[in-house]
Amino acid sequence: MSQTRSVPSTPDADPASALHALVLASLDDDQALETVSIPLSGKSSLADFMVIASGRSTRQVASMAQKLAERIKRDFGVSSRVEGLPNADWVLIDAGDVIVHLFRPEVRSFYNLERMWAFGDAPPAPAAPTTAD
Repeated sequence: MSQTRSVPSTPDADPASALHALVLASLDDDQALETVSIPLSGKSSLADFMVIASGRSTRQVASMAQKLAERIKRDFGVSSRVEGLPNADWVLIDAGDVIVHLFRPEVRSFYNLERMWAFGDAPPAPAAPTTAD
């Protein structure tokens, strides 16, 4: 089991960047697939960053979402809004300055949020892996 990396907190640190770093570290620790970060600062007033990642199954998506919400609460004292956890096909975590979308690969490919929000800066979402029967 990997240990969660602590994000250093200094008075001069940008809170949005520190939260973004925690999100990326947490998803990396939980073996998220194809993590993409889209900077929204200056493009949208919703948040400073949007992070999109995939899990191999609904179980992994739900686990990543729960752990991430707990880590944000522990390290930043912020209760994130979490939606979609019961089905865990697409879970949205709104942590204020950072919005996180966690998907199963097929659902991510269908909605292709990277293309919608990248404003031409990022390639389309990778295709969902195929399995041979």
